[in-house]
Amino acid sequence: MSAPAAPSTFNKDNPFSAKITENRVLNKPGSAKETRHFVVSLEGSDLKYKAGDSLGVFPKNRPADVAEIVERLGASGEELVSPAMLKLPVPITLHDALTNRLSLSKPTRKILETLAAKATDAGEKARLTEWISPEAKERVPVYLEEREFIDLLNEYPSAKVSPQEFVDHLRKLMPRLYSIASSSKAFPNEIHLTVAVVRYHMTGRDRVGVCSTFMADRVALNSPQVPVFVSDSHFGPPADGSKDAIMVGPGTGIAPFRAFVQDRIASGATGRNWVFFGDQKHATDFLYDTEWNDYVAKGQVHKLDLAWSRDQILKVYVQDKMRESGAELWAWLKNGGYFFVCGDAKRMAKDVDVALHDVIVQHGGMTTEQAVEYVKQMKKDKRYQRDVY
Repeated sequence: MSAPAAPSTFNKDNPFSAKITENRVLNKPGSAKETRHFVVSLEGSDLKYKAGDSLGVFPKNRPADVAEIVERLGASGEELVSPAMLKLPVPITLHDALTNRLSLSKPTRKILETLAAKATDAGEKARLTEWISPEAKERVPVYLEEREFIDLLNEYPSAKVSPQEFVDHLRKLMPRLYSIASSSKAFPNEIHLTVAVVRYHMTGRDRVGVCSTFMADRVALNSPQVPVFVSDSHFGPPADGSKDAIMVGPGTGIAPFRAFVQDRIASGATGRNWVFFGDQKHATDFLYDTEWNDYVAKGQVHKLDLAWSRDQILKVYVQDKMRESGAELWAWLKNGGYFFVCGDAKRMAKDVDVALHDVIVQHGGMTTEQAVEYVKQMKKDKRYQRDVY
């Protein structure tokens, strides 16, 4: 028996500086979305991964956002600060703290209290005092939800805070976890990611997802400047390759199932693969369309059900496709098939769960209570797995 692989020297506390070797948009022109395929090279690391794992990426904040905050603080960026939550042995420059270490979003009521105490303009002070009053308790979360720290510095310019006072209000800049979209059996030296790039406009400013735009816009190809680590997951294809796998992954939720299919093909799994994918429009948002069609043509994906929400008046989602094929879906489950879901936790995963119970009731001839027990047992047996966010 071979000895287990030694743990990597690279981890969350000691990330590997990886290169992005490919960065391309998966959506076709005319799409309302920007979904990108990234290839992250593992060359020079001892990082290993398995299908179902995630890649942790430490982003950097946008230089323009950092520069604007430094200017608002009346600072140079070279001032030394010791952000309390970082527990650093020595101080670092304000510029380093704002670029690499701290989140510039999600202000709390505490910064409003600090600004209220510092404001010298009567109008600003009155507005701030109102926001921190007990009467504003219900409204203040909505007010803060629409703002980042720079918005508050711009809104209340008479409130002067020192660089140290300012950074003490910021949270740590956390790594983002992305489901890995490749199998190490097919791609041992690289990791593929399927990332929705976040860009939107709110309260008069262009906003962005820190990590998605870091990779999309600010990382030069083949430059080792992306700190990464592999995050081990409970989520993964059936250990028994003879078992069927039903995979429901709309949007970027398709990522791990691309990895599962690659993995099962590489390992010679005999179980069938059934993929449910959905997005807005068939013409512009069919992610990895050539690959999926190729898998179907070769018989490596046995069923591919597609749901397009904007191609007709009535929106069609993956859960609708599950109900349409309910009898066959139940046959796969009854035969010991595994059921996997990846993607949006707020709505999609709940709707898919309801559809799963409905299919079991309708086609398995069970009561609602029996279906609930059946799904509970599936979860215990690891036959129902979810990677939702």
